[in-house]
This record gives sequence, structure tokens and C-alpha cells, in this order.
Amino acid sequence: MTKPTRKQIILIITALVILGALIYGFLPGAATVQTEVVASAPMQVIVEEEGETFVEQHYIISSPVAAFVRRIDLDPGDIVEAGAPLIELEPPRSILLDPRSQLEADARIEAAEASLEQAETAARQAVNERDRLERLFEAESATHQNVELARSEASRALASRNAARAELAAARAASGSGDLENYPVRHIVRSPVAGSILAIYEKSERFVNPGEPLLEIGDIHQLEVRVEVLSQDAVRITPGMRVLLDQWGGERSLEARVTRVEQQGRVVISALGVEERRVEVVAELVSTPEERIGLGSGYRVLAQFVIWEEDQVLQVPSSALFRTEDGWAVFVVEEGRAVRKEVSIGHQSGLSAQVVDGLREGDVVITHPDDSIEEGVKVEPG
Repeated sequence: MTKPTRKQIILIITALVILGALIYGFLPGAATVQTEVVASAPMQVIVEEEGETFVEQHYIISSPVAAFVRRIDLDPGDIVEAGAPLIELEPPRSILLDPRSQLEADARIEAAEASLEQAETAARQAVNERDRLERLFEAESATHQNVELARSEASRALASRNAARAELAAARAASGSGDLENYPVRHIVRSPVAGSILAIYEKSERFVNPGEPLLEIGDIHQLEVRVEVLSQDAVRITPGMRVLLDQWGGERSLEARVTRVEQQGRVVISALGVEERRVEVVAELVSTPEERIGLGSGYRVLAQFVIWEEDQVLQVPSSALFRTEDGWAVFVVEEGRAVRKEVSIGHQSGLSAQVVDGLREGDVVITHPDDSIEEGVKVEPG
């Protein structure tokens, strides 16, 4: 057998190196993945919805009778004390008369003036006759019966004069020519509580009907938040539950406590045209007025109802979880390879899930695993 030459040996070795390189090049490489370490941290489960602030005890001030209200000199935001005057009410002004009605009213005035003149003349004569007979009676020149008849006649004449005066005043008032400028203010509406003016429905003077609202008043320091939540979320919200308020305009979150969960839901059409069952939840602000300076009634807030929370919870990113026939699983990186592990999950928030069993603190899990990630596949963090 002929011994290979040195040149042949070099060629064989070169061919083997090239073949090995080709084989290595076609072997699958490690998949680049995103990873995150399983760790313990504070965790909250929240229900988040937009809400609106309201004054807890607000009062709508209205006119108790039909009246003419004078111009309101207050402005929204003004501070008032309990019992402070708010509104001045006058008797309703007379209506404008058409020409025919005005002529009738003027004629009534003329007739009333003539009747009054006649009644005053009769009253003067009756009084003079009474006085004359009383003097004669004292001088024993008239009988007692004549004096009594004169007194009765004088009383009737004076009553007729007073009635004529009243008729003339009524005729003048009906025509709008009466002396109403010096008529006193009939009623002053005062503030029932100390607080701020929240709204004034109309500042100008005008006629108002009984019960017509004029302004709204309340204590701006006593605020509550009303939030409409989905009915499936409302069943998890209970009185006393903690609420965080964000996006109200301040730098720090405010705190509130749930005081009431309505028992009657209603249908609301969402912005996407979907019918939703919503329930109103009311929460009272716990943060002090100094912590929420500038927050008023009717302001928008983002309410976060804390359904559950703990300080130290072993948790995994929600993006690392995927469904299996038996529940949930994740891929853990061990010695550069992906290892599938079944896990038990507890509470879930938006980005994390509580790990009850299956993982330990410090495990490295693959987030967002795609179809290329399988048991035993080589991986390397990206």
C-alpha cells in the first residue's frame, strides 16, 4: 500500500476542515430572546375608570314664590357665611297693557277718583254733623238718639271713603301707574350653610316662578367622587375600599374611600357603540384640602379602585405566561436552554401575575415567547 504523500495529507485535512465548517454553519444557532428575573415586589390589583368630583352636601337655592328677583351680585367661587343674604325678591311687576286695556284702566281710575271725591265730601259732612250734634247734646239741645244716628252715619261715610281710596289704589296698580318704586323688598333668601357659590344660573334681574333654581352653594372642602364602573367590576368593589385618584392636575395621587355602591345598574353606550352595564360608585376624599388645592366640583379624575394589594409578592411578567391544557406555563432559561415549567397563578394585574407555585425568586423567564421557542432550544438573552 502506497503511503500518502505530505501534499495529500494537507489536502485531506483542508477538506475535513471545510466540511466541518459547512456542517457547523448549517447547525441551528441559539435563539435571541428577551428575559426577566422573577422577583418579589409590591403588587396591586386595580379597577381603573374615569370619574367626576362632586360636593357631598350641596344646596340648590330656588324662589319659594313667584317673584321678581333683583340682580345677583355674587360670582361662582365666592365664599359666604351661614345666614348671609344671597338673593332679594320683590313682588312680581305689573304686566304691560295693550291700548284697549290701558284705556279701560284709565277710565277705571277716573271713576275711582270721582267716587273718592264724592265719598270724602260725604264723610266730611257726616263728621261735621256728628260733631255738631255732640256739642248740642252736651248743651242739652239734642237727644241721645239723634247723636247715635249721627255717629252711625259718620262711621258709614268714613268706611265708604276708605273703600273708595282702596278702589283708586287698586285701579292705579292695575294700570301700572301706582307708586311701586318705594315698595319694600318682600323676602331675602339667605345661605343655609357656610360654603362657596358653585353655580349661578342667571345673574340678571328677572321674573321667576315658584321653585325655579337660582344658584347652587356647597362646601368645596367636602368632596366626593362618582365613578361609573362595569357591573362585573362593581361586584368586587365594597364600601371602605381604598381608591387612588390620578390625573386630577396635581403632582401626587389623592386618596379616597368607597362609601356607596349603587344596587341599580344602567345601560350606557360606549364610544365604540357597544352597550355596557354600568354601576355608579361613590367615594369620599380622604386627602386633606391642603393636598388637593385647586380641585373643585365637576372636575375629571382617574379613579383606581384597589381590589387587592400586598407589599411582597412573587410575580412574573404577564407576557411570559402562555396557556396549556392544564393551566399556565412559562419558559425558564437554564444553562442556555429553554425549559418549560408549569406554574400556578394567583392575582393578576395589568403587567404582572402572582406566582403561587412553580417558580422561585431569581428564575429567569422568557418574555413574549414565540412559536420558535420549544423545550430544550438554545437561547441567549437579547
